Amino acid sequence: MRLLLIEDDPMIGAGVQRALRDDGYTVDWVRDGIAAELAITDHAYEMVLLDLGLPRRDGITLLQRLRAAGRTMPVLVMTARDTVADRVRGLDAGADDYLVKPFDLDELGARIRALLRRQRGTATPLITLGALQLDPATHQVTLDGTPVRLSGREFALLRALLETPGKPLSRTQLEERIYGWDDDVESNAVEVHIHALRRKLGPHWIRNLRGVGYFVPAQA
Repeated sequence: MRLLLIEDDPMIGAGVQRALRDDGYTVDWVRDGIAAELAITDHAYEMVLLDLGLPRRDGITLLQRLRAAGRTMPVLVMTARDTVADRVRGLDAGADDYLVKPFDLDELGARIRALLRRQRGTATPLITLGALQLDPATHQVTLDGTPVRLSGREFALLRALLETPGKPLSRTQLEERIYGWDDDVESNAVEVHIHALRRKLGPHWIRNLRGVGYFVPAQA
């Protein structure tokens, strides 16, 4: 799950990026509005975390430009602007949620999970396919009720596949989901994680459509 953090305060940015990475997200961090727009043009993000008081291009203008360009990913505003008028302006500009600084990192995590559930069109926090169940909040995976221990990358890859059952994702798409700019990615990294998941879950859970990509069957 790849997120874009747009925050010009180095202390807040570093703390949020570290906390979200500990939660299993891949987080790219930029510090101004123009760099953010370029990043969104070049990469696929599941969510944007947006400060409003940005240099070079302010957050409201950036948000309006993204929505005008047809970008539909959830946007969570994180800002010190706390008046009702500020909230209304941010939400009317296209934000999906609005969080006032200072905020608790646990609350930020919960809001991210809620927005991602809404994007998937489900109210339940769990992702379930047959006997396989994944909990984004606790990072627990169970198969037939038995816990399955996964590495952070394995968890992120499995989550990406479970969110699109029956739809193949290419190696490049999977790399985009689980690796950030500053990660060293070996050429066979996705295949290594797929092999580990098949060993832990069973070979039938993850299929390969030759020349297209990997998928989990819609009915497992």
